[in-house]
Amino acid sequence: MKKIFLIMVYLLSTIIANAQAKPAYTQYVLNNYILNPALAGIENYTDIKASFRNQWTGINGAPVTSYMSIQAPIGKSDYRTSATSFAVPGENPRGKQYWQDYTAPQPHHGIGFYAMNDKAGYINRWTIAASYAYHKPLGVKTTLAAGFNFGASGINLDATKATFADPTNDPAIGVANGDLKKIKPEIGAGLWLYSARYFAGLSVLNIVPGKAKFTANNRYGTYFTANFFATVGYRFSMGEDFTLIPSVMLQYWQPQLLGAHFNTKLQYRDKVWVGGSYRYSDFLAGYSALAGFNISNTLNVGYSYEVATTSRLRTYIGNTHEIMVGFTFGNKYSDACPRNVF
Repeated sequence: MKKIFLIMVYLLSTIIANAQAKPAYTQYVLNNYILNPALAGIENYTDIKASFRNQWTGINGAPVTSYMSIQAPIGKSDYRTSATSFAVPGENPRGKQYWQDYTAPQPHHGIGFYAMNDKAGYINRWTIAASYAYHKPLGVKTTLAAGFNFGASGINLDATKATFADPTNDPAIGVANGDLKKIKPEIGAGLWLYSARYFAGLSVLNIVPGKAKFTANNRYGTYFTANFFATVGYRFSMGEDFTLIPSVMLQYWQPQLLGAHFNTKLQYRDKVWVGGSYRYSDFLAGYSALAGFNISNTLNVGYSYEVATTSRLRTYIGNTHEIMVGFTFGNKYSDACPRNVF
């Protein structure tokens, strides 16, 4: 019991001390829009994603994160101009010829919206935001997108759910003030450069700083500081049927905290994918495996399993499960996998 208590104190203190950090996602590689508003409208259809992440399943009150996102293009004309650009029966619709014929889309707009909820113990964080992006071709095959989002973020602390022996005397909880409820503007911005072979992005979320204080004397609380993300990836063709896509994402937030994600995704045609990743951070690192498939050109499912490698905690915290379900509407060209998000 003493070990469990100490682990819970460590985890909750970590969450409290770093509540300004955005939640971790294993399958962000399938929905980079959740970290970069410039991706709004990048595909030829309305893209809806819903995700549920159950982290550290061995501990009661461990983080549970869920989100829903939707983004769509406005005024986008597809690059395909002839009947030969469509899938031919018996051939890979994402084979070498597909990418050789790829051309950048015409200038267009994109809009999006997402809602996120992240709960850990007696602390609950949420965000809602709308996005706008503009996509401008820089050449025959390369496009630069710039976007921003605007909404609200909040944090609630329910002191009644704290399990300490005498929470009324704990200055870090501040029961005398009742539940902590803090709402602040959520503003983010990003750039996304993409082509047939590569993508690279920069974004910043939590632009507006602030503090959600826990007690009247302002000694305890959590700061909202900017979160910076840098992403780069490349597509390798492995024969006619397989595509290998390695990528790296770096995340930085004050005070001097760094997270790095190294990912590899192997895709068979436009149907099935498997992958692996390694996440390094100042607090918790881990390995992940992911897999998914397209049920049709309107429905896809992905799942990931993560194993923590931090020696102080891995014996007790359990592992992490994450599932994502995607829907596409207006998919008149029957794309199953996203072609610009990889």
